Amino acid sequence: MGGFLTTLSHGLAAKEDGVPAVESKAIPGMPLQVICYERADDLGFGVSGVVSRARGIRQSFPDLDTSQIPMAAPVRKEKVVYLLDPVGASRRSASLRMLEKLIAAFRFALPVEHHALELPYTPAFLNKHDGLLMSLGQFNLWVGSQLMGSGSVQIWPGMPVAEALVEDMRVVGLRLVDQGVDKVGNPDAAFMAGMDIKAALTVVGDGPVGPIGRQIDEHFGMPPGHHKRDWAVGMKAVVDLPENCTLEPGTVIHTLGFPEPEIFGFFYVHPERVASVGIFVPSWFDSPVRTSYRYLQHFMLHPYLWRYLEGGTLRSWGAKSLQESGRRGEPYLAGDGYARIGEGSGSTNVLTGSGVDEAWTSGVLLAEGVLELLKESKPFTIENLESAYVARRRQSWVEKEGRIAEHARDGFQKGFVTGLIGMAVAGLTGGRVALHSEPKRPHERLRTPEDYFAGKLTSARIEELKHEAAAGNRSLHDAFMDACGWPAIPFDGKLLITHQDALLVGGKVQAAAGYADHVVFLKPELCQRCGTRTCIEICSGQAITAGEGPVPAFDREKCVHCGACLWNCSQAVDGEKSNIEFRAGAGGLHSAEN
Repeated sequence: MGGFLTTLSHGLAAKEDGVPAVESKAIPGMPLQVICYERADDLGFGVSGVVSRARGIRQSFPDLDTSQIPMAAPVRKEKVVYLLDPVGASRRSASLRMLEKLIAAFRFALPVEHHALELPYTPAFLNKHDGLLMSLGQFNLWVGSQLMGSGSVQIWPGMPVAEALVEDMRVVGLRLVDQGVDKVGNPDAAFMAGMDIKAALTVVGDGPVGPIGRQIDEHFGMPPGHHKRDWAVGMKAVVDLPENCTLEPGTVIHTLGFPEPEIFGFFYVHPERVASVGIFVPSWFDSPVRTSYRYLQHFMLHPYLWRYLEGGTLRSWGAKSLQESGRRGEPYLAGDGYARIGEGSGSTNVLTGSGVDEAWTSGVLLAEGVLELLKESKPFTIENLESAYVARRRQSWVEKEGRIAEHARDGFQKGFVTGLIGMAVAGLTGGRVALHSEPKRPHERLRTPEDYFAGKLTSARIEELKHEAAAGNRSLHDAFMDACGWPAIPFDGKLLITHQDALLVGGKVQAAAGYADHVVFLKPELCQRCGTRTCIEICSGQAITAGEGPVPAFDREKCVHCGACLWNCSQAVDGEKSNIEFRAGAGGLHSAEN
C-alpha cells in the first residue's frame, strides 16, 4: 500500500495557490479524500526483515538516503550456503544423502567449513547486489511520516476492516469491525457497530491472509487456472550480535538444507551489529507436526551460523505467512469499484524470493492509473481500471519477471532435489523451460504421523508419543522431534529461550479488548475427526492449543496474526477453503523492528 499512497500523494499535492489538484465530488472545494485503514496498531507493526533489489522503491525515492531509515543498509556481500546436517536427525532423501557423501569425499577441494558448503557464486536470479537490506517496519514508519506530512492522504492504524461492501457485483466501500463485543461477536459493554465507509474506489492491499482479499476471491472467483495453494510461514529473530562478530552491515546469507531440506533460511546483517535471522517453512514440507519456532532455534544453532550468533541477545521476534503461488495466485486485479495490489495480488516473484519491491511497484502502477482516470474524470469501472491499471501492470517488469518465475517452484511438489533443479532450469532459461506440476491443496498434502514417520517410528511408538504429549500438555512436534533424534535446545536465557518467553520478551504481543476472536473453527465435527491438528503445531504464537473438547482453543492475546493456521488445517470445508476462517482482528505484534 505504501507505493500506492506515496505515488498518489505526489499526484494529489495542492497547487501553489492552495487549490486542490483534484477536487472532491462529495465535498466541493475540498481535496479528494484518500483514507487508508490499517489493522495493526501502528504503521511499523508487523513482520518482515527484507532484502530487495529495491528498483521500484528507489524510483519512488530517487534521492533515498538509507542512513535516514533505521536498520537499512545497501547490500554489500551476498552468498548462498548449503547447510549439512551436523546432528544426524534431518530427513534426507537417498539422492540427497548421496550428494552429501560426494561433498564429504571431495571436501579437500571444496569450500566446506563448519558443516556447510559455500556456493562459488550467487545465481543471477537470486542476486540482490546493489539492493537494499532493511526492516520493513522501520521503512513503513519512515514512509508513513512523509505521507502524513503531505496532507494528501490519511492513515488510520488500529482500524481493522471486516468486509468489503458489494452491491450488484460492484464494490462500493467497506465496513469496519464491530467494537465492544465478546469473543464470539455479541454486543457487550461499550458496543459500537462497525461503520460503513462508501468509496468511489476501494483498494485492497491486505496481504496474503487478509480477510478482504479472501472475501473478494471467494465472491468474484479466481481467473481460470489460478489458485493460492503454495504457502510458507516465515519466522525470524532480530538479534544483537556479539561484539566479536566480524560480519559487516549489508551482508546477506541465503541458506538451504537445514534443519530440514525443505526449509530455507536467511541471515541479514543490519547496521550497528544487528541481524535478522530466520527460516521459511513451506506448505510442501509435508510433516503433520511441522513447527517453526523449534526449527528456527536448530537453524541458529547450526555451526556455520552459531559462530556469529553465540553470545548474542534476542531483540525481537515474529512470524508471517507468505503467498508462495506467485503469478499463479493472481486474482482478478480490478473490478467495478475495486483494485488489488500487493502480495495478495500475486505480485511475489517465487524464483527470486522477492516480494516487497514487487508489491510496492504494483501500488505505484495502480496510483498512476488512478491519477490518469481522475485527470480525465472517468469513473472507476472495470473497463477503465483494466485500461489504466491492469494494462500498465502487464507491461511492467513485475509482470515480465513474474511470468518467468510462474512455474519455477513446481518441482518442489515432487521433492526437494527436483525442486532445486526446477528453480535452476527456470532461472537459467528465463522461464522458457520449467518442471510443470499442479500444486495440491495444502490440506491434501498433510500426511498422517504413521505415514510420515514410517521407517523411523513404529505405529505403537507413535501412539505412545501422542498419549505422552497429551498427558504432559506438550506439543506433538517436541515429542516427535525428540524421538527422532533432535537434541534439546540448550537455553541460555538471552538468545535461546522458550517459545513462551519469546512471546513475552521478543514478540511484544498485545490484543485490545472488545473485539471478537478472529480465528474461528467453522465446523466442530471436522475438528473431531482431524488426526493431525497441524494448526496447533504450526501456530507461531502458541495461540492455538488442544482445548478441552474437539475444537482447539484460541487465545488472541498470543496471536501474532501470521495466518499460518489458515493453510495448515487438514480439513476442507469446500474446495480450496479450510475449516479455519481467519477474520479481521486487532492486536498482534507490537514491534517496529521486524
